[in-house]
Amino acid sequence: MAAFPSSPTPAANPRLVPPPLGALLARLPAYPGSMLLVTALNLALARHLPDDVGRLLLHKKMRVQVRDARVAFDFAWTGQRFAPHAPLVPPQVADVTLSATAHDFLLLAQRQQDPDTLFFSRRLSMEGDTELGLVVKNALDAIELPVLDPRQWVHKLAPRQVLGHLRRRLDPTPRNGG
Repeated sequence: MAAFPSSPTPAANPRLVPPPLGALLARLPAYPGSMLLVTALNLALARHLPDDVGRLLLHKKMRVQVRDARVAFDFAWTGQRFAPHAPLVPPQVADVTLSATAHDFLLLAQRQQDPDTLFFSRRLSMEGDTELGLVVKNALDAIELPVLDPRQWVHKLAPRQVLGHLRRRLDPTPRNGG
């Protein structure tokens, strides 16, 4: 597992993941989280990604590191979609790593905070190929992405809707009354 820089304590910032929860999350396998992240990226970004950015990202190893949750998600752009890959083990390193707290990543996704503000306040950090990271950041800033507003997904993620969707996928036979 990656080494995570120390963050302020939850007492100093109540929006941080509590250390005991971070310790638990750090013990979980990384691949399922990477799969969830790339699924969200593919739903929200893949079709909007400019061709020149896609060419630059092709087969680059990227990492999103959530400092307070002590988790890291590794993935790459295949030319068609984002795909998870096994966690990088030293001496392997990502071509670009973006690090922030869970709350700051949520603020970015909801467009309630811009990356420059977080970067200059040292709440968002970038390691590795800085040029690659800046191209990605600028491309994301240029794309209007209302799909990253969680309120738009609430009705689609309600348990009844999710179970109904799974039932239809697994059993295509129509049912009467439910």
